[in-house]
Amino acid sequence: MIDCTVWWAAPLPATADRLALLAPEEVDRYQAYRKDEDKLRFLTGRVLAKTVSGERLGRSPGSIELDATCEDCGKPHGPPRVPGADFRFSISHSGDWIGLAVAEAPLGLDVETATRRADDSLIEYALNADERAALNGLSAPERTEAFFTYWTRKEALMKATGRGLKIPLQALTLSPFGEPARLLHSGDASLTPDGTRMADLNPGLGYRAAVAILTTDEIKVTESVWPA
Repeated sequence: MIDCTVWWAAPLPATADRLALLAPEEVDRYQAYRKDEDKLRFLTGRVLAKTVSGERLGRSPGSIELDATCEDCGKPHGPPRVPGADFRFSISHSGDWIGLAVAEAPLGLDVETATRRADDSLIEYALNADERAALNGLSAPERTEAFFTYWTRKEALMKATGRGLKIPLQALTLSPFGEPARLLHSGDASLTPDGTRMADLNPGLGYRAAVAILTTDEIKVTESVWPA
């Protein structure tokens, strides 16, 4: 059994003690955001990741260094990790929620606000023919919720591989939106149904979220609001 803990946090104010937790390259990324809300989401994600990682390792948050080196270009914008740790984590944010999922296996987390409209071009881009057909006959609100259920599941899967949008969204076929999350078919060798476990999450009204873990074991997912 793989235990996965998901923490949900609201954006934190940019106080001096929190900013002091950022490494120089993280300060550069923080300052590069033009909108204050984007800066606070980034800051909160890093503070949350370093605090939770420190608790797991018995160390202070300030002693935790995250490696976000991109495997393709070498720049610090890849999925962050704690070098040498026996756990992995994934950060995602949307609207008023920042999420952190932690497990002892490669994993991906995605959260999205599900109140904006899912237009036809986005549905055509993300869903394959079977998944698009499942949306037929739904009301507009139902269609939006169903789409973002599919979207967050697919984003979580791609994040778990570390390959992101190099995997075409339509190459992944998922269980129907009203059923538990499962990968039914993958057109990409980095993902297989037998080696993937998934779960839909509950960040609250107006949001959809999912986590994907690359394992053949069963998973147990626990969600909590941070700080407790």
